[in-house]
Amino acid sequence: MGEPRESTYFLSANRNKESIALDLKAETDHGLLLKLIDRADVLVENFRTGVLERLGLGITELRERNPRLVVLSITGFGHDGPEGGRAGYDQIAQGEAGLMSLTGSGPDDPQRVGTPIADLLAGMYGAYGVVAALHERDRTGVGSVVRTSLLAAIVGVHAFQGTRYTVAGEVGVAQGNHHPSIAPYGLFRCADGAVQIAVGSAGLWQRFCTAFGIADEGLATNAERVAQRERVIEVVETAFAEWTAEALLEKLSEAGIPAGKVRRLDEVYAWDQTASQGLLIDVEHATLGALQLPGPPLRFFQGDAETTQTGHAAPPTLDQHGDAIREWLR
Repeated sequence: MGEPRESTYFLSANRNKESIALDLKAETDHGLLLKLIDRADVLVENFRTGVLERLGLGITELRERNPRLVVLSITGFGHDGPEGGRAGYDQIAQGEAGLMSLTGSGPDDPQRVGTPIADLLAGMYGAYGVVAALHERDRTGVGSVVRTSLLAAIVGVHAFQGTRYTVAGEVGVAQGNHHPSIAPYGLFRCADGAVQIAVGSAGLWQRFCTAFGIADEGLATNAERVAQRERVIEVVETAFAEWTAEALLEKLSEAGIPAGKVRRLDEVYAWDQTASQGLLIDVEHATLGALQLPGPPLRFFQGDAETTQTGHAAPPTLDQHGDAIREWLR
């Protein structure tokens, strides 16, 4: 037997949790789950449609046991409809829900987002729904069911690309690293790399032109610049051609132009601004020892005092807390 191994994927999703492993087809373990349900405020499940019912844990049964229970149910493409119950995986959902058609170097180069964004967004939307359901329970005394899906999560972040189609009838496509309706807004090459700029107003455009000696004939308005995007890119990259990225970012900052570099992940986690926002935490893992993990993206304050949680528990090993939870349930 080798040393125990832990998945970095698992570690990314399970800090501040406890673990108990149950075989839901075994009578004893099924009974333990029922005891947990009796005491729970929220049950989260992502089985395919019908699995809970086959386990004797349908919504009717759950409500009979615990009328105050809030159930969050996440599926791939929804619980009903012509493809309800279809299995869902992140990249498949990114494609089916249109996100990949908007991501990539161009219309013929669909790309997935580099993180499991459908999975993450479904969890986030689900959490919002649970908070709303708990608030409603305070008023009614009764729990409810919250449903979302990977499909719903991606459609939910179409933002202006959604209304661009539903209202204007325009089908958005991938345009690489340049904004579809603002110019210049994107990634531009310079002498030793590239920088990103966001010239999002007429005032910023005028300051930008002044700072870099750009004549804006025929490019004075955003509409003109969007219509001549390739010309804009050429004009900007010509102005940047002799600048190093470091010097260029200083110049852009002096001119008040929003700008930034494209950092690798090692650079992000070494950045003092990342640390200052509590986005790195230290934990002690049961088998791996001292670990540093990405921290929570929220901070909390009461008045001037920060109340953000600073102590964190490491992600658990499988069934690490099983004995303690079983004892608690007695």
